[in-house]
Amino acid sequence: MVTFLLLLSAAAAGVMNAIAGGGTLLTFPALTFATHSAKVANVTSTFALMPGSIASAWGFRRELDGCGVWVKLLTGPSIVGGAIGSLLLLAFEDKVFRAIVPWLVLLAAVLFLLQPRIAAFFRKKGSESGPPSKRRLLVLFLAQFAIGIYGGYFGAGIGILMLTTLGFLNLRDIHQMNALKTWLAFCMNGVSTILFIIHGSIHWPYALLMSAAAIVGGYYGARMSLLLKPSVVRWIVIVLGFGLAGYFFWNEYGY
Repeated sequence: MVTFLLLLSAAAAGVMNAIAGGGTLLTFPALTFATHSAKVANVTSTFALMPGSIASAWGFRRELDGCGVWVKLLTGPSIVGGAIGSLLLLAFEDKVFRAIVPWLVLLAAVLFLLQPRIAAFFRKKGSESGPPSKRRLLVLFLAQFAIGIYGGYFGAGIGILMLTTLGFLNLRDIHQMNALKTWLAFCMNGVSTILFIIHGSIHWPYALLMSAAAIVGGYYGARMSLLLKPSVVRWIVIVLGFGLAGYFFWNEYGY
């Protein structure tokens, strides 16, 4: 039963990430149930979803050609921030992470709920002419560093956070923006995975099993994205996210 639940959550997460994002909101609770440890669940989930990140980054390699300047500017804070977030996760006891999890899940759910307005916001900013000012670039650099810390610590919703800040770059092509976002997310998750492997926190049987399922889900999710309305999938993630937030709040703080 546990194996089936993990396979199903990983495959569904691959589909969700390919269509609308939010895969962590599926794999994390399933792994928490299986491992009885929020920290191990988060670490294992990060590793399990890495193949999808690698495939996505490779798939966007052509679109990244036009983002060379931004790749150079934002890769560093993504890696350093991701490393700091991962080390913070590993440094504290599991009970500390469990206490924070409900708020992190709620934040991710709120981000998905506000996604259309966020998208409209960065489209409006992208319509402004002229290159970004030095002040705007500094704010973007620091924001990416903060997102990297959050991504290394938990990660759900980092795509939406990055789309919000990347809107200040005046990128005209949405595919370029998605490519840059995907690359930066890969950098965060990549350094996190390396640190988690070194620390020995990954539950390997579950991680390898779910990685295979996530690859399959990601492949079919990309094909399904041509048939399903992303808005439908997004609302499924939103409802699930708020439901999980309520569950984690009750489980941690309820009496």
